[in-house]
Amino acid sequence: MEALVCRKLGDPTATNLGNPESPVEVSKTHPIPSLNSDTAVRVRVIATSLNYANYLQILGKYQEKPPLPFIPGSDYSGIVDAIGPAVTKLRVGDRVCSFADLGSFAQFIVADQSRLFLVPERCDMVAAAALPVAFGTSHVALVHRARLTSGQVLLVLGAAGGVGLAAVQIGKVCGAIVIAVARGTEKIQLLKSMGVDHVVDLGTENVISSVKEFIKTRKLRGVDVLYDPVGGKLTKESMKVLKWGAQILVIGFASGEIPVIPANIALVKNWTVHGLYWGSYRIHQPNVLEDSIKELLSWLSRGLITIHISHTYSLSQANLAFGDLKDRKAIGKVMIALDHKTAMSSKL
Repeated sequence: MEALVCRKLGDPTATNLGNPESPVEVSKTHPIPSLNSDTAVRVRVIATSLNYANYLQILGKYQEKPPLPFIPGSDYSGIVDAIGPAVTKLRVGDRVCSFADLGSFAQFIVADQSRLFLVPERCDMVAAAALPVAFGTSHVALVHRARLTSGQVLLVLGAAGGVGLAAVQIGKVCGAIVIAVARGTEKIQLLKSMGVDHVVDLGTENVISSVKEFIKTRKLRGVDVLYDPVGGKLTKESMKVLKWGAQILVIGFASGEIPVIPANIALVKNWTVHGLYWGSYRIHQPNVLEDSIKELLSWLSRGLITIHISHTYSLSQANLAFGDLKDRKAIGKVMIALDHKTAMSSKL
């Protein structure tokens, strides 16, 4: 089978695939994985999603460092290809999606039946592949941790990225007043088209002045929940618009800077700071992840949320796909299609 294999650590965007200096290569003869238990399921991957964590893992800068060589990749969708003798929940030919620690940048992947989710017939399979990590992260953060409710004010930083767009949409489903921060005309227009209550363009506006003016005009008391996948200076600035009793969701540090949240101000203003490492829920509270993804698939099938696909690449174009993430060119999700024909015809 074809698979993207990381042979050494480094920047996958620095050279073309096939260059000896590239840390990744497309293997066309990688062994097809065998079923490893009675409840194992082999999935023929249709599409897989790129997340910033995948890029960091190849760089060697992620908190989890797998031994070399490894096949990167996390969330994916596909068709059940083979099942173990004790599998009861799935049949060959079923449409499924899931997420893995590693391995989805390949034509086949094996998972236990308990980790696979049936994709509703009305859902596009490429969209289903983009859903688990980005939307799962935002759903657990906003619904499970912050318990966002109707009428609360949600401020989303990095709002045009994968998790950002997910947070914006989940905020609207919850009935929140959503303020989105992004940079660039195309990203701003997309956010406005999604019904965001107030959009701030980092390239042309002062974030704090713009947010304060909106809060004043709407006669609001401040921001209830800060959703922050960016970090750095923007986090520090955003604290100026948080109200008493606000919640801060620490999602990631796309800026490359880890911010300092002053404990004395958190004390005085009774802020709650939530660190969210979504992947660890599978170890500590797997039922939370399962319920979250099932609800998201239901929302997707009913049209309550949509997955905005920025670019779709083939496996041999993985360096370009990672480049979109690195250079912040993506508006929404960047995808790799393993079965291009099925992926393109999967909208039912």
